[in-house]
Amino acid sequence: MVETATKVAVREVYLDYNATTPVDPEVREAMLPFLSDEFGNPSSVHPPGRRARKAVENAREEVAALLNASDPSEIVFTSGATEANNMAILGATIFAGHKSGHIITTQIEHPCVLGVCKFLEEQGFRVTYLPVDRQCRVDPQSVLDALTDDTLVVSVMLANNETGTIQPVAEIARLVKSKRPNVLVHTDAVQAIAKIPVDVQSLGVDLLALSAHKFYGPKGIGALYIRKGVKIAPVLRGGHQEHGMRAGTENVAGIVGLGKAAEIARRDFEIVTQHLWRLRRRFLRLLDELSMTRLNGHREHTLPSTANVCLLGADALAVQANLGQRGVCVSVGSACSSGSLKPSHVLRAMGLSEMAAFCSVRFSWGKFNTEEEIDFAVEQTKEVVSLLREITLPEEIGVCDENCPCFFEGAGIA
Repeated sequence: MVETATKVAVREVYLDYNATTPVDPEVREAMLPFLSDEFGNPSSVHPPGRRARKAVENAREEVAALLNASDPSEIVFTSGATEANNMAILGATIFAGHKSGHIITTQIEHPCVLGVCKFLEEQGFRVTYLPVDRQCRVDPQSVLDALTDDTLVVSVMLANNETGTIQPVAEIARLVKSKRPNVLVHTDAVQAIAKIPVDVQSLGVDLLALSAHKFYGPKGIGALYIRKGVKIAPVLRGGHQEHGMRAGTENVAGIVGLGKAAEIARRDFEIVTQHLWRLRRRFLRLLDELSMTRLNGHREHTLPSTANVCLLGADALAVQANLGQRGVCVSVGSACSSGSLKPSHVLRAMGLSEMAAFCSVRFSWGKFNTEEEIDFAVEQTKEVVSLLREITLPEEIGVCDENCPCFFEGAGIA
């Protein structure tokens, strides 16, 4: 008789919500009709097309309400935040007919913003990449000081995807508009939606990008808010969909999912954010219970759902792999840059040494996580890091340089 091995199920605790979130069951239910019987093209005038159009416009109203936009027409649906950010920056520069000009952004932006800026540099535009402080915050005065007569766009993300640090976008927009009213202010708000209040009136921005899959909606759908009166040129040309701003047949099921996710985010905002703050407080006991650790990012101006932790003496990739074997899913940085052997550009911009950056792990949680799961993750992290520190030679990790922030908080090793 041949014995067969029994596969032991590993408990899975997902703590990578900044990379993507599960689809909310209510969102899934709202989408299902448009993946089956309600298949009409919203540009068609027959009944199925009109029903599809109504669903699209209802979703537009929900997204506008979530952002406190003055009119639903200010919302343009895209394939996601990457397209929305590209549309905003390219639409205000090269596609609008400018042959040269100046763009201001920061060193900690998402790759989809930095990539557009690098492309524009290749086309002859000038780009200023502003630094951040040790807590991952950009100084609004530095934005003001960087403005020139030919500045076209200022692009500063609302919340950093790696550290969770919230940027002073409202103050930046106010300063920019007071000095150069015609300069467009753009923000990538992807990580902020459904975690902190995002009000385009209070922020004072002209352009804002979001993505559904970051707040319990489907992948492949996002939106760009374009303040009424702001003129940017379309990047995708063809039909007249999305008020002529984005050609192509609309992804009706995805748009419906985004709209439902926006409705839920607005409806449940208080209860969800309170839950996220509770989980954060519970998770941060790791810093007290595990030696040589440091929180990367701002302790106060932060999302309630993110903690980027430097675990000195333990290689982050090894921590990630070992936690994964124990069922805890975490990230070593942005999902869009995973697989790179380069240290995080965000952490390096904050002043972390290469060694400290390579020892940093991002934990991000969401509304479906429980306090028990956070406790489990903390205990597993303590065990994994302690084990790795025991078996790793100091020379295999390296040392922090004297400018690394951890030195100033008593966690540095030399």
